[in-house]
Amino acid sequence: MTQDSVAVVGGGLAGLVAARRLALSGAEVTLFDRRSSVGGRVRTEHREGFTLDRGFQVLFTAYPAVQRELDLGALNLRYFTPGAVIARPGSRSVLSDPLRDLRALPASVRNDEVTQTDKARTLLLRQHVGTRTESEIFRSADRSIRSYLREWGFSESYIEHFVAPFYGGITLDRSLSTSKRVFEYTFKALSDGRIAVPAAGMQAIPAQLAERAEAAGATIRRDARVRAVTDHGDGATVETESEALDVDAVVVATDPKEARRLTGVDDVPTDARSCVTQHYRLPEGVAPTTRRKLLLNAADPSPNTIVPMSEVAPEYVPEGEALVNATFLGEAALDRDADALAEETRLTLEAWYPDHDFSELEPVRTHWIEFAQFDQPPGVHETLPGTRAPGGRTYLAGDYTAWSSIQGAMRSGREAARAVERDL
Repeated sequence: MTQDSVAVVGGGLAGLVAARRLALSGAEVTLFDRRSSVGGRVRTEHREGFTLDRGFQVLFTAYPAVQRELDLGALNLRYFTPGAVIARPGSRSVLSDPLRDLRALPASVRNDEVTQTDKARTLLLRQHVGTRTESEIFRSADRSIRSYLREWGFSESYIEHFVAPFYGGITLDRSLSTSKRVFEYTFKALSDGRIAVPAAGMQAIPAQLAERAEAAGATIRRDARVRAVTDHGDGATVETESEALDVDAVVVATDPKEARRLTGVDDVPTDARSCVTQHYRLPEGVAPTTRRKLLLNAADPSPNTIVPMSEVAPEYVPEGEALVNATFLGEAALDRDADALAEETRLTLEAWYPDHDFSELEPVRTHWIEFAQFDQPPGVHETLPGTRAPGGRTYLAGDYTAWSSIQGAMRSGREAARAVERDL
């Protein structure tokens, strides 16, 4: 019996999952990635002893695809504590999950940024989303996060001071105009699991997926940009700079713009959410401490969040140092230089911690990320292309076939592999 041959174009999370699944099913799999290392948008740099993730990215451990595709124990995860610190000039208050963070319960009860009614509604909302599956949530009637929360009766103070900056960090949309489906499912994931980073940085995730794909029999070709994909109906040809490979099927799992170019599928979304993440060094003992919680900017959208990363993951820094990062949202942030962003972060921290001196705050690396996520307004998920959208023996895999998240990317890789297996 002839072994089916499949090419996977793109070594992000979706492509790596598809490659492993197809190899496990017995196909001869070749994955092409244009970079020297796999990962797509999930990348980590190592500079001057610091571990610097590209953008502020975290892993939601409750995502089903994460539990299915990864060996979480081998990732040596470092965990955030539930909740966040709501910060404004001269004031910081903790809002946490009373069911999972008992140490923060007294501070959460005393928090006057959020009414007792809001806290009660949050528990009811948790029960509501906890009974629903991913497919049920993403098939439900849609509207914006802001409209959804107002319908639930949450106060404007809760929406503006907690949800806007917290979900601004998740959806890169502080205006809360994103689909409420994204809010519901991520809220469910936050309630059911934890958020974490691998001790070696977020790129440890695609690195593990690549190891597992190769162990299953897939071949990964790095530094191999695919120039064209030609579908023949009963097979396809993948062209790189140096060769043309005929295969029985091809899975295109590149970034959205490249997927459009290779497949001609115009439904692949290319409207983007942008952000800038800046990493700073501080002497150990000078950096703010939050018991491993995010700092949410309740008073101003810039920066949206500040995170004491070395408190969460001490492995991210050399001895005697601390690492903090700040995230700025929107296209306007892309035009700002590193010094101006750093000065804004320093002034913000000094306003939040008036008894601290942050004059030693020093930028280590700035990531200007034009395409961090695809835009997800209400109703967008009905417009996304399906796995078989290109037709013939060409398939799509990427979060843009599901929803913008690690869950969406990994799930799409598995679904693409299933479609190929069925058709071949």
